[in-house]
Amino acid sequence: MSLPATFADLGLQPSLVETLATLGYEEPTPIQRETIPLLLAGRDVVGQAATGTGKTAAFALPLLQRIERARPHPSRPVLLVLVPTRELAMQVAEAFHRYGRATGTTVLPIYGGQAFDQQIRGLRRGVHVVVATPGRALDHLRRGTLVLSELIALVLDEADEMLDMGFADEIDLILDAAPAARQTALFSATIPTRIAAIAERRLRGPARVAISRKAGAPGSLPKVRQTAYVVARPNKLNALSRILDLEAPTLALVFCRTRTEVDTLTQTLAARGYGAEALHGGMTQDQRNRVMKRTRSGAVDLLVATDVAARGLDIPQLSHVVNFDVPNSPAAYVHRIGRTGRAGRAGVAITLAEPREHRLLRNIEQVTKQRIEIAVVPTVVDVRARRLDLTRASISELIRAGNFDGYRVVVEALAQEFDLMDIATAAVQHAHTAAGGPGTEADEADPPVVPAPSRSKGARSNGQKLSLPPTPRDSAGFHRGNGVSSGLVRIYVGAGRKANMRPADLVGAIINQAGITGQDIGAIEIADRFSLVELPEELVDQVITALRAVTVKGKRLTVRRDKAKGRE
Repeated sequence: MSLPATFADLGLQPSLVETLATLGYEEPTPIQRETIPLLLAGRDVVGQAATGTGKTAAFALPLLQRIERARPHPSRPVLLVLVPTRELAMQVAEAFHRYGRATGTTVLPIYGGQAFDQQIRGLRRGVHVVVATPGRALDHLRRGTLVLSELIALVLDEADEMLDMGFADEIDLILDAAPAARQTALFSATIPTRIAAIAERRLRGPARVAISRKAGAPGSLPKVRQTAYVVARPNKLNALSRILDLEAPTLALVFCRTRTEVDTLTQTLAARGYGAEALHGGMTQDQRNRVMKRTRSGAVDLLVATDVAARGLDIPQLSHVVNFDVPNSPAAYVHRIGRTGRAGRAGVAITLAEPREHRLLRNIEQVTKQRIEIAVVPTVVDVRARRLDLTRASISELIRAGNFDGYRVVVEALAQEFDLMDIATAAVQHAHTAAGGPGTEADEADPPVVPAPSRSKGARSNGQKLSLPPTPRDSAGFHRGNGVSSGLVRIYVGAGRKANMRPADLVGAIINQAGITGQDIGAIEIADRFSLVELPEELVDQVITALRAVTVKGKRLTVRRDKAKGRE
């Protein structure tokens, strides 16, 4: 009997399926196929799966459906998810928020390093789902601010890492405080004896799901140069442009996770002058055929695709595979990069990893038994040098071919007036410019350097969250968060329309860097050389400090309180 092929087949309700379609999810991963029906049926589950296999959705989707059906009052949480680190707490909470937005589910991450008062206010407002680190969850239990009496389900995510970090006692105390009749799910990359003991003592007849990680056959990737660049998400696009300019691929297959990302990235790359085409499951067969015809004819530089849409593709001229995001599993990585380096040709595999994704790279290395080189994003100088190398190689080929008799008369005429070295240098400059150098990157600031990820056990790096879409503008063209300007303070940002600054850029930077929500942002005014942003007084210093520490639109910004109170 074949496994279900769609999320609807797994028993998820239409609202969740529609949300997944909107997010661009095309088909469930193996861990999702096996786990979702079990959790929907109320079973306890022990899942063995590596980071990046889609296990967050595997437990979030069915438990969101159980919450929706139970319709509990949100004064006390009905679902608790325990995770080892604050970064994972934020990541999992964001996933619950995305998946559950159509159901009205409220989610709150609580972790160390954040003020207790802020977390207490969130808990008192009422919340369906709490995603917490064990230490902070226990602190709230002891204070009486986190009450688990209404809990219907509890998840232990990355249980092996929580134990490695010394949270065994905290986990036991939290499980003791939870209702005995709750549903429990435990997920771990490995199932050592102490994890098995927890499952034996704390779960009720759990179903066991194990997703194996099979490496490719020995020698299956010998001719593929594998490189990863650690890049914060806001800098990924600029980094990709630099890398493509440096690599100069004959044809690159760029993988994205969702249809939406494919369309957005294709449009942006095309606007930057690359010959980019999209390929995903939302296209008709005629559209797909036209794209592949253009690709095989050499009219396409970059083919941007999802895994599903790229199945079965065999393009002989493919020189590079680019993972715009780290693949969900080592098997997916092997499958992707195996599309290049075929038939004895050398290939290149490039991966753009966010700082928090270094564990995925380590998993891939362990499974494939091959090293992924961590490289620094090329600078403007690197790109210029590479383009000059290409120009020199092109001229060398012309000289060896010797078919330029018709041009000697031009050189002879110029030689009567100019030095031969000056003539040759001017000709090289002309050829270099015609070939695309020095390029538009000349005025771009280099993206900030992200340190290479630590390979020590259990290490994690801070990551960036995806920018949220801008909230609507009012009739004056200003971006407004809550539609109320009274009681807000304006900050001055030293970039405006002439720097291509948009409200969405400022909103994304503030949300990502300062850790506040879009609802906290008031009106945004974009002038030619500066921008003004309205914020609550208590958040102003936090936002100014955060924005001064990063680049926006590739530049460091002057950020301060606005001194001109009456400026329009």
